[in-house]
Amino acid sequence: MIETSARDRIVRAAAALLTDGGRKAVTTRAVSRAAGVQAPTIYRQFGDMRGLLDAAASYGFAAYLHGQAARDPAVDPVDDLRRGWDLHVRFGVTHPALHTLMYGDPRPGVRPTAARVAADIFRQLVVRVAEAGRLRLDVDRAAAMVHAASCGVALAMIQGGDPALSAATREAMVAAVCADSPAARVVRPPDRPVRYAVALRAALAEVTGDLTAAERALLGEWLDRIARRDRPSATDRPVG
Repeated sequence: MIETSARDRIVRAAAALLTDGGRKAVTTRAVSRAAGVQAPTIYRQFGDMRGLLDAAASYGFAAYLHGQAARDPAVDPVDDLRRGWDLHVRFGVTHPALHTLMYGDPRPGVRPTAARVAADIFRQLVVRVAEAGRLRLDVDRAAAMVHAASCGVALAMIQGGDPALSAATREAMVAAVCADSPAARVVRPPDRPVRYAVALRAALAEVTGDLTAAERALLGEWLDRIARRDRPSATDRPVG
């Protein structure tokens, strides 16, 4: 119980130092003093400073999400996706040190815990759009596109970018991945077979009893092919 309490104090202290003074402010000495622990306790709990920073970013992001949790989901799943975008960008602008720690120092094959949580949130929002039959692409691709674009916009705005950039980019992404909006129809005509395939694929896990496991797997493969048919194949790519 004592160790758990110490861990909480360390994470809270590191998150506060990170918010107030940026990454350089999170030193072993400063955290030890603020949390009331000895330096060996920090390394015993988190392994190294990178582990502590990851925990601090996750704590800060979770605290921000908790503060926004009172909002009810929008009736329109596309509007909910818009709200998710705005929430993510606003977090970056209001907590630049935390957001930069999550996305501004990438390492191959490594994604901070808070960044994984953000990606999961976007995926859940995109699944709702898919279940409504309004997604142009497969869920994973659409979620990855929206997440990556929102990260880039937040970083640009942290650097002093145009405040109108977020809404403009958000609507461009909505048009790219969602159907049934005026902007989407300008990009290209709605592709109903793809949208229906994506919707059925998103709900396939709920199909029980009517299909065997092998049949569900085969149907899933077929639906994935339909949903991803707009991706260039190896034979479509330019040579040389």
